[in-house]
Amino acid sequence: MRIALLTRNPNLYSHQRLMEAARERGHEIDPIDTMKVYINIASHRPEMRYKGDILSGYDAVIPRIGASVTFFGTAVLRQFEMAGVYPLNESVAITRSRDKLRSFQLLSRRGVGLPVTAFANGTSEADDLIDMVGGTPVVIKLLEGTQGVGVVLADTRDAARSMIQAFGKLKAHILVQEYIKEAGASDIRCLVIDGKVVASMMRKGAEGEFRSNLHRGGSSGTVKITPEERSTAVRAAKIMGLNVAGVDMLRSNHGPVIMEVNSSPGLEGIEKATGIDVAGKIIQCIEKNARPHRTKTKGKG
Repeated sequence: MRIALLTRNPNLYSHQRLMEAARERGHEIDPIDTMKVYINIASHRPEMRYKGDILSGYDAVIPRIGASVTFFGTAVLRQFEMAGVYPLNESVAITRSRDKLRSFQLLSRRGVGLPVTAFANGTSEADDLIDMVGGTPVVIKLLEGTQGVGVVLADTRDAARSMIQAFGKLKAHILVQEYIKEAGASDIRCLVIDGKVVASMMRKGAEGEFRSNLHRGGSSGTVKITPEERSTAVRAAKIMGLNVAGVDMLRSNHGPVIMEVNSSPGLEGIEKATGIDVAGKIIQCIEKNARPHRTKTKGKG
């Protein structure tokens, strides 16, 4: 099988592992810099080119598209889809999951547990937004944030109001969420592949840090998840339409609540914490499902 790996940086741990796993199983895999692909979409025979060569002959594509290049990256992925190449994750599913507001609306509609969340266009409703989620402390998130960047904790009403107004002056879109104190600055990352949780880890924030992201100095370890947590992770990935997803959730007093569904989850933390060959399982998913003009999972919304 010939596989295209869309990535800006093939040297990252996750991408090295995916290439290693593919080659160990006898496949050819080519790292392709997403932003250096150019597309002819006006022709009767649309084509993609990369470094002067036509991109063709691929059976599957693994999209590792960073949040900052979602628009162009998913355009390139759509072109692969139009050519009949099997996408590990579909372009529409990636776009859906990257929009935090849209993904929360879809999850809420399907009854998946979420923290109480408020959204507004202006800042004059700051106090109402704070009351809507149950009062302070509150978590304020930039819709475009990633890896814990653009996420702040406001302990008091004055601090929350000031932050909401400051983001408003920057014309930034934000969500205001209840703070799940009982989670203790920890969250659970479940790696879902082809409708199954294949690995789970607990991430703990660094001392004095309420965000648990490993990129921000957090630590990770193994965790035994409950049947409800397993079911919630699988449902969240399915609702987003993702064949491979990192589902982040908190343990609240009223059950698991979803914080994010990631379409390009990192593999280093979870492989090292669990010892599970996640990259190999991703390649097995492609082997099982790759067919011309086929996607495995269809989401709605």
